[in-house]
Amino acid sequence: MKGPALFLAQYASDQPPFDNLKSACDYVASIGYKGIQLPTWEARYADLKQMAESKDYAQEIKGIVQEAGLEITELSTHLQGQLVASHPAYDKLFDSFAPAEVHNDPKARSEWAVQQMLYAAKASEHLGIDAHVTFSGAMLWPYIYPWPQRANGLVEEGFTQLAKKWLPILDAFDNSGVDVCYELHPGEDLHDGLTFERFLEKTNHHKRANILYDPSHFVLQQLDYLTFIDIYHEKIKMFHVKDAEFVPNGKAGVYGSYADWKDRPGRFRSLGDGQVDFKSIFSKLTHYGFEGWAVLEWECYLKDNIQGAIEGAEFIKQHLIKKAAVAFDDFAGAATDDNLNKELLGLT
Repeated sequence: MKGPALFLAQYASDQPPFDNLKSACDYVASIGYKGIQLPTWEARYADLKQMAESKDYAQEIKGIVQEAGLEITELSTHLQGQLVASHPAYDKLFDSFAPAEVHNDPKARSEWAVQQMLYAAKASEHLGIDAHVTFSGAMLWPYIYPWPQRANGLVEEGFTQLAKKWLPILDAFDNSGVDVCYELHPGEDLHDGLTFERFLEKTNHHKRANILYDPSHFVLQQLDYLTFIDIYHEKIKMFHVKDAEFVPNGKAGVYGSYADWKDRPGRFRSLGDGQVDFKSIFSKLTHYGFEGWAVLEWECYLKDNIQGAIEGAEFIKQHLIKKAAVAFDDFAGAATDDNLNKELLGLT
């Protein structure tokens, strides 16, 4: 596993050091990071379309990052992926994720989002990156709770249509040699293991459909995030290191009761301040041979983001595991002796 790396989405700002790519990279490197995950909607850092259309420009962006001693771990299209498939209930709220010229036009907005995804595939290829993170979008989310009773076939049709939208995108990423890693997240049709399995089935188990593992969203859903790794480790190609806590009370549960983050039972926390068992997570991912990046995504209702980043770099470093090259009991072993083994088994 590589790291630590920092996702810049929650840090982009008009104020230094996060107001441009060079300044951000210099600062991130100075506090101990080795990589950055780049949000592609942030024009202050890079132009996604230009990275897709010009390999020279992509290499220029890569050079700025490398001059600071960092690597671009992955590109992110969370906001664009959200708009690939969006239920009409969210049209007004999600318009802000897209440029003004496609506002109030869901069809044009979706077409814009698909084109953004195609740019991301080519840009990743030009940067020499083999994994990409995004959201799936949601056609079914308003029906997540089975009341009123769902119409027969609604869920199946929803996943069929979601797959139909994503298959050309997955094919484009395949042509570029890049895995699409869906962040399983409430608000998305792909938000847990079973929904990811439904999607896989509808995409004919497309080899580029994979997972970004973020335990914080599973804590808030009360899902067993350790067993999840045992089940889906072959599909986990990216890792967000984000902490969370779930403290049940007599007034609210997993739905959050429309409360502000500070008043919800489930809350995101800075690394080390929540309940996530990161020692077990890093051990399991290392056990299963995960070779991607450990990327801090800072989201905390309480702690300042700069403090969270500074502490997070050291936290990740302390959890990275260099896999053992030899077995601990090798000193007591002996060379293979077929005759001795037969003797020990009583065969001679």
